[in-house]
Amino acid sequence: MTTSPIEFDTARLRLRAWRESDLAPFFALACDPQVMEFLLPLPTRADSDAMVERLRQRFAENGWGFWAVEHKASGAFMGFTGLNSPAVALPFSPCVEIGWRLAREWWGQGFASEAARGALQVGFEQLGLDEIVAFTAWNNVRSAAVMERIGMKEDMAGAFDHPLVPEGHALRRHRLYRIARPKG
Repeated sequence: MTTSPIEFDTARLRLRAWRESDLAPFFALACDPQVMEFLLPLPTRADSDAMVERLRQRFAENGWGFWAVEHKASGAFMGFTGLNSPAVALPFSPCVEIGWRLAREWWGQGFASEAARGALQVGFEQLGLDEIVAFTAWNNVRSAAVMERIGMKEDMAGAFDHPLVPEGHALRRHRLYRIARPKG
């Protein structure tokens, strides 16, 4: 099923479909060891471009996914934020997750929380989701802080070993956060 892509604005951001012009800045972001500290591994340019192509394909099929995030005032590509149905089986599958990855220059200014709140609103109001989850490596305190700022609650019993991270690796253990559609 092909559907028109959902795009939307927040106060400072535009969340939109991906463009060819996003490939180079996305690769730069994906090569930053600080941005990728809790993700595996640093990609090649071909890997990075292939990831964007997968994201574009999901948009073509669903009309939503991980949106490219653009700074409205400058037009600069900042990274991505959005919703995804993980392809890998997780202990709490099936699910829709929320995630984000912004270039370091945009950190500490509330952009991840702002974009994530917009994505949650789309998920609940336009897509009719009952619950959205988020997960991150156990020691990724920055992402966990964003999860808490946007109203997610940690599911302590839901902590899990990520099946795509090798056994014994420091990033294998993950925290799980959840948020339900607001009532009323």
